[in-house]
Amino acid sequence: MFRACSHLISTNPAAFHYGVAVSDLDRDGAFELFVCGFKGPNRVLKWEGQALVDRAEEILADANRMAIGVAAGDFDGDGQEEIYVLNTDTFGGRKRFGDRLFDWQKSGWVDLFSLPQNQDALNLTAGRSVACVDRLGSGRYGFFVANYGGPMRLYELSPENMVADVAPKVGLNRITGGRGVVAVPLLSERMDLVAVNEHGPNFLFRNRGDGTFEEMAAAVGLEDPHEHGRGVAVVDLNGDGLLDLVYGNWEGPHRLCLQTPSGVFKNIAPPELARPSRIRTVIAADFDNDGYPELFFNNIDEPNRLFGFREGRWQPIDIGEAEEPQGLGTGAAVADLDGDGHLELLIAHGESGPQPLSLYRSLANDNHWLRVLPLTRYGAPARGALVKLVTPSRTQVQAIDAGSGYLCQMEPVAHFGLGSEAEVEAIQIRWPDGQQLSLSRPSVQQLLRIPHPNT
Repeated sequence: MFRACSHLISTNPAAFHYGVAVSDLDRDGAFELFVCGFKGPNRVLKWEGQALVDRAEEILADANRMAIGVAAGDFDGDGQEEIYVLNTDTFGGRKRFGDRLFDWQKSGWVDLFSLPQNQDALNLTAGRSVACVDRLGSGRYGFFVANYGGPMRLYELSPENMVADVAPKVGLNRITGGRGVVAVPLLSERMDLVAVNEHGPNFLFRNRGDGTFEEMAAAVGLEDPHEHGRGVAVVDLNGDGLLDLVYGNWEGPHRLCLQTPSGVFKNIAPPELARPSRIRTVIAADFDNDGYPELFFNNIDEPNRLFGFREGRWQPIDIGEAEEPQGLGTGAAVADLDGDGHLELLIAHGESGPQPLSLYRSLANDNHWLRVLPLTRYGAPARGALVKLVTPSRTQVQAIDAGSGYLCQMEPVAHFGLGSEAEVEAIQIRWPDGQQLSLSRPSVQQLLRIPHPNT
């Protein structure tokens, strides 16, 4: 499936890296990769025609912190995504290094947590993953932080333009061993939250529609209280139009959780996929553009794995050069960095030893594709929107990523492989506020940027 192209990273020393997020950081319409540096600088990798070049400004590089998780989202409704960087200098509980919330202003990037009015809100609990969530459908995103050994947090901008933790008010301030998180309209028509945890049951926070949440993992079959969750991704596993979940458990059985029409989830993972591993990030994406997603399992200290739906079941497929049997994988993300309609895969390494970053491309083919980027009413990526694509033979459904994998966040685009099909009958988009739009017969082989209906 994959061929190595790490030589395209212009500067790539062995280092300790963790989470990766994809966002347009320089406001030029193209996406960059924000890579967390631990005991070293964060990186901002930009495709400049021939290579990925590190363009991190000093404030974003933040070389003296210990960055582990990251996510982007339009926090203040200015049409530009802010960057939440979770710093963790201890395994759990109280930490020394606070998080960063980088906001682009006229003077450049500013850490909102460094401002005097936001000091009391600073997160000083060790955490892991971050996701952005528009709980009210306002077009402004909060940042949900999966903390470990302290209350989970949801940071939003208050009417007084202060950073405020609203998790206690909306029912999200649980205490557990927080690990992976994904934010998506899973059971409700608003954005829900799924948190897979360590040393305790998983959480599924269903959005009640008024911006508050009820926890109901046990009621829908996702509690899994005896395992230790890591990466989690959303995907339609069987083509029925319902979003399902795939997540990895650290040295425990991995799960393929199929959503039934009643909203209950049933684990259908075959033995080859369920086999325990030292799992980190999990990614669901159509790497070969054949119209069906693959499932990438990034492991640390053992080979990575790739699964595809073949002959009526999920089974291992050839991963190619991305197997990395000696890889110390800590995080991974996908994006079409060079605009050719094929996804690149970046893998970060570290934790038990410094290693360079790895970059992979899928093997060349002639399959068709279409990419859809819905925008909020403010012009930022509409993370959490649902996109349905209809061809003469089938329907595909994808969610615009708001935070997933483990410590990571994918590009905010619905990337649809089409295989040999060159005709799309319709695209249907539903935004987090419930607004909908349908487009008839768009041309393939392009990226569609779709403004919000109320823009």
